[in-house]
Amino acid sequence: MKQAQVCIVGGGCVGLTLALGLAKADISVVVIDASKNQTLPGDDYALRVSALSLASQGLFESLNVWPEIIKQRATPYTSMDVRDQDSFGKIHFDHNDLDLPQLGHIVENDIIRYALIGELEKQSNATLLFETRYQQIHQTDSDVFITLESGEPVIAKLLVAADGANSAIRKQFNMPITFKDYDHHAIVATVKTADEHNNTARQVFLPTGPLAFLPLPDKHTHSIVWSTSPEHCDTLLALDDSHFNKAVMAALDGQCGLCEVQSERMAFPLKMRYAQQWVSGKVVLMGDAAHTIHPLAGLGMNLGLKDAAYLIELLSNEQGEFASARTLRDYERTRKLDAQKHIAMMQGLKELFAGANPLKKLVRGVGLSLVDNLGPIKHLFAKEAIGK
Repeated sequence: MKQAQVCIVGGGCVGLTLALGLAKADISVVVIDASKNQTLPGDDYALRVSALSLASQGLFESLNVWPEIIKQRATPYTSMDVRDQDSFGKIHFDHNDLDLPQLGHIVENDIIRYALIGELEKQSNATLLFETRYQQIHQTDSDVFITLESGEPVIAKLLVAADGANSAIRKQFNMPITFKDYDHHAIVATVKTADEHNNTARQVFLPTGPLAFLPLPDKHTHSIVWSTSPEHCDTLLALDDSHFNKAVMAALDGQCGLCEVQSERMAFPLKMRYAQQWVSGKVVLMGDAAHTIHPLAGLGMNLGLKDAAYLIELLSNEQGEFASARTLRDYERTRKLDAQKHIAMMQGLKELFAGANPLKKLVRGVGLSLVDNLGPIKHLFAKEAIGK
């Protein structure tokens, strides 16, 4: 039998961050994950990357995993260029305007996970169970009982579901969600360009959806996220590399010169999910299990990390009963409000930049130009973008 104060189901970046923060606060944790332990990433760039905000960087620094992330691969971006292909509107943020060394970092998710596991393995009060599945979950007023497929029981005072967008735990405990299909699929790939990226994160809003170009360690290489209609996605995936390269360069309006795809192309559907209930007794939702959001602003990972950081703070400073109903209500109320705000903001941006309606194009152009030329408003937008 394994016992811990907290059991976390899901060994992705968010679940592992929570586990490490709790372990360093002298709270015992068990992590259960069906996937394999993360090995050292290879020479090829992974397709799934995150734009980590300065707030997320600060969290990883406090957990002593940032040095390992930097040692492996992380690309600082010092400027952001956002423009609308169908209007004159554009906005540019630069780190010097905000007196910052950079605006954030582009990091492969596998590298974040590798660094977190390495630090967790040093914690005597953390148990990592990879390639492990659970069979049953039951809870009482004070404990949660998890039975592994091996038959071994795990007992905890709190169960955190960090098991992804299709969370089985969320479904088991009948925690309802609000769901909306964005009617977009996202294509991710690694692309090399003739011109250097100059540590600039670029995003172009096209009539069919946004295309993001994110800088990678090689100065000519980018990770792209192209969100578009399912039909257009199928068309792009069916192109040979030569025609796909031309489509990417045209979509970016040639900003980085000739493009050459370096990897396979992978696509996945984009859906908004928002859990109406985040707490059920001693079971709580976190990260994608609680909310998913359109990737057009790169907020998904950062929102999940904010969930983890807040629960670490609450449980670390708790007096009396561990994981009390009051503490869990505080977590649910505070994090739901932040998630609601960002989901609404992303929906508004998606609708504003969708299509080629002349009035919308005028509003987009005037709006972006005003923000770009009005210092205080631009500063507020920049602070939101970097998580400060």
